[in-house]
Amino acid sequence: MSDDPASLPSRAAIVGCGVIGAGWASRLHLRGVDISVSDPSPSAPEIFEEVTANAVAAWDALGVDTARRGSVTFAASLAEACEQAELVVESVPERLDIKHSTLAAIDAAAPEGAIIASSTSGFTPSELAEGVERAERLIVGHPFNPVYLLPLVEVVASPATTDEVIERAKAWYRGIGMHPLHVRREIPAHIADRFLEAVWREALWLVNDGVATTEEIDDAIRYGFGLRWAQMGLFETYRIAGGVGGMRHFIAQFGEALSWPWTKLMDTPELTEELIDTIADQSDAQSGHHSIRELERIRDRNLVGFLKVLEEHNWGAGQSMQALRDKAE
Repeated sequence: MSDDPASLPSRAAIVGCGVIGAGWASRLHLRGVDISVSDPSPSAPEIFEEVTANAVAAWDALGVDTARRGSVTFAASLAEACEQAELVVESVPERLDIKHSTLAAIDAAAPEGAIIASSTSGFTPSELAEGVERAERLIVGHPFNPVYLLPLVEVVASPATTDEVIERAKAWYRGIGMHPLHVRREIPAHIADRFLEAVWREALWLVNDGVATTEEIDDAIRYGFGLRWAQMGLFETYRIAGGVGGMRHFIAQFGEALSWPWTKLMDTPELTEELIDTIADQSDAQSGHHSIRELERIRDRNLVGFLKVLEEHNWGAGQSMQALRDKAE
């Protein structure tokens, strides 16, 4: 990546400063982008400061310079936050009515050349575009928590979105050290969350049926296949499992298992109060001795370790680290 100022937006607006919005704000701010934040909650500045402190600690551990930061303004209104932005990041609650009203207000307030990027984890750009007059500049830019550490951002366009908008957005995401994955077709929940929902459904059944606790399910992931997925994904992992015969041999050997009644991916147990209490109580027993901020720091420490090793070997998410280090002049 070159130190090309065009690889970063000159100014970004963050609309919604919860967990995801604050993560976006921190990453952009620490990469030197001036940001303006709009959120009606009086706790928004505190959330931003806490998340940014976590981000600085993580980037320091990675050896990433955090000295050249952009300015931060908490705007009095959404319109004020958007008025000079080249990029507007929408991270309001995942309700379509709230998204519609917010995106329409952003569209009315943002400069003509601004890109509007929704952080939605499930809605498509076409669903979001109701009330947006200039839908050609609306995309989904779906990140993963913590936004300041995980490089992936799913970039989704609608039929109305121009190629220029997509390419400019991807360049900006690369400029802040992210890995933009252009989702080829609009589909609810995009790519990654469709996997997560499938695993989540099966996990709910395992708890509901008394097969495993929340901690045992997490152990199955973090001590086993999660470590493989973190650096090699699904298909590359299974290619290795096929031995010298590769993927073709793996499918021949294990493909029949897909017809076995192992999973319940198209069904979900009823979330009764009893099941919710069971899950919440098990989760409290598993992790309740840590505060959420402590868990965030533990998570970040472990992710830093993974990223350092992956960067050392120029593999997987480690390939995004150099872009995070680069600074635009």
